[in-house]
Amino acid sequence: MNATVLKASNLARYYDVKQSLVSEKRVLKAVDGANFSLDTGKTLAVVGESGCGKSTLARMITLIEPPTSGELSLTDVNVVNISNTQKQSLRHLVQIVFQDPYGSLNPRKKVGTILEEPLAINTSMDATQRSDAAREMLNRVGLRPEHYGRYPHMFSGGQRQRIAIARALMLRPKIVVADEPVSALDVSIQAQVLNLMMDLQEEFDLAYLFISHGLSVVEHISDEVMVMYLGRVVEQGEKEKIFSSPAHPYTRALLASTPFVNPERRAQRVLLKGELPSPLNPPSGCAFHKRCPLAFDRCSTERPELLAQSNGAQVACHAVQEQKH
Repeated sequence: MNATVLKASNLARYYDVKQSLVSEKRVLKAVDGANFSLDTGKTLAVVGESGCGKSTLARMITLIEPPTSGELSLTDVNVVNISNTQKQSLRHLVQIVFQDPYGSLNPRKKVGTILEEPLAINTSMDATQRSDAAREMLNRVGLRPEHYGRYPHMFSGGQRQRIAIARALMLRPKIVVADEPVSALDVSIQAQVLNLMMDLQEEFDLAYLFISHGLSVVEHISDEVMVMYLGRVVEQGEKEKIFSSPAHPYTRALLASTPFVNPERRAQRVLLKGELPSPLNPPSGCAFHKRCPLAFDRCSTERPELLAQSNGAQVACHAVQEQKH
């Protein structure tokens, strides 16, 4: 039976932002009330445009930034307001794979040193044990023993991302946050890296929080999908339900902009009006209403709550909820 390793309740992260010396402080609600849980061996995909709060969510889960409010539990430990010592003891539970394999690896260090560094900082293993563990992990991600003594610039993008994945797994975490891990790679390499991640997930019983704006990638790897818009979750549910019957107009627009080879999978084009609003000055009511083809008067004054649908998914949309009645 799968154990819950991550749980968020009304999770929020706000920033006070001053745009100039004379302007007043404004509040940027980067993440505003997210609720989700994640079990071992499962993948929760978080999707949305740039500025929707995906990376802020990643920073909270990896304990880089504390939440402003709400609860966040790692293996039943509430990490909100814990001490730095307690935080340090939990860091091995959650690791991150960054988007850019060219920028996330230190060019001055050999691969072996890069992989051993987490062990040197967080464990009492000696040099021989660290070296053996690094070589074993290189093998697990499909790289050869001789790669241990090479520098990152000697590898292709796909190989570098394999090294980054290996580094994330050195401490045997329970959760891996994958922040757009294949978006910087050639399409031909993306599937190889995704398949590797799925194999490692099965081998180590990992829980993945997979951040992406590419829904075709999400369909390949996720179990559950959470769609975010300007810091709020607008639709959430099992992958099959989100892809087969998307309810929120924003989710439909994301799917319509995703290229699928199978003509039956190609969604009817959904035209969105205007640009993404500034997170510092979001529209009143539903933040999406100025771009939404289904918007009506209520949308501009009342913010919709995330409510369960008949298919088990949750949707925050007045138009969808009124259609049910």
